[in-house]
Amino acid sequence: MKSITQTRLGILGGGQLGRMLIQEAINYNISISILDPDPDAPCKNICEHFKIGALDDYETVYNFGKNLDLITIEIEKVNIEALEDLEKEGVKVFPQPRIIRLIQDKGLQKQYFKENDIPTSPFRLFSSKAQLKEANLSFPFIQKLRRDGYDGKGVKKISNLGDLENAFDEPHITENLIDFEKEIAVIVARNEDGEVSTFPMVEMDFNPQANLVEFLIAPSTYHFDIQQRAENIAKEIANSLKIVGILAVELFLTRDHQILVNELAPRPHNSGHQSIEGNYTSQFGQHLRAIFNLPLGDTRSISNAVMINLLGEKGYEGIAEYEGLSEILKLEGVYVHLYGKKYTKPFRKMGHITILDDNREKAIEKAKFVKENIKVKA
Repeated sequence: MKSITQTRLGILGGGQLGRMLIQEAINYNISISILDPDPDAPCKNICEHFKIGALDDYETVYNFGKNLDLITIEIEKVNIEALEDLEKEGVKVFPQPRIIRLIQDKGLQKQYFKENDIPTSPFRLFSSKAQLKEANLSFPFIQKLRRDGYDGKGVKKISNLGDLENAFDEPHITENLIDFEKEIAVIVARNEDGEVSTFPMVEMDFNPQANLVEFLIAPSTYHFDIQQRAENIAKEIANSLKIVGILAVELFLTRDHQILVNELAPRPHNSGHQSIEGNYTSQFGQHLRAIFNLPLGDTRSISNAVMINLLGEKGYEGIAEYEGLSEILKLEGVYVHLYGKKYTKPFRKMGHITILDDNREKAIEKAKFVKENIKVKA
């Protein structure tokens, strides 16, 4: 591959993940092209080349990539066939198309876990609601669409026959409902040379209405054995897949402290945003290091970090206004990241805020204040 400053890098997707990746890439003088269907995508004004087009269309993706040296993604819903053909023609594609194909389909993902003895919740595959009804599963259980689910969409809890009537009719998986103590995550990176490195395990709390990460605490204070087991699972998956780039591994910690893998994301992820200020190397810097086959960075935590997703308020839709910025910026250790989205709507991800403090409890206390005092309205 050419040197990092001479390599033409393309990103499929121009949302907030692409935006933060560009913000890191600027430090390396990397030329970045973006493909996104939204003419007002967050990346539009900060990349070198911006192309409007469908990420799942073969011709669009192929034509976007044919004059590039390296392609990466910020969203999994992309045309795999185009990426496979570009790869055959010498364009580097990281993560590799075969990995994106696997992770696009939650059914294939769960089968991969089972075939490779990776601990996960029991599951079954179904093609339709009729087939699901015939199975007479015990309630409650979780139903997930096999494809195109994201940010809590495409997931339903089925608690009774009434819920079953409103179940998804498309191909899906069902999973046993896990009585977990905490949702945790580990981000792992691997470069072409096979060097692997994990970020410290983080703990997550979810918004019950939007099913999005709302509150993340890093690093975890769970026992070292739990953290080591979670990080070892992430390394095992990265090495098994031979992925190049970042991989977010979302996990359940059960009440008896077993660890089960929930889902994978082969890209920078919401569970790693706090690393921008909270770790010596951010997840975005680590992803660039990995895909350019550079030595991986130091992932140690600098301080206790709490990350809050800034979501559009319920009942508001229109041009975004951010109430309370002045109040929260009076606090030390508060870092605001707005994603450049002009319009807000309920539960839309509009930004995130990271709070650092050497004292973990003070960081959490500040985070609660921030959460109560900043609102995205219209």
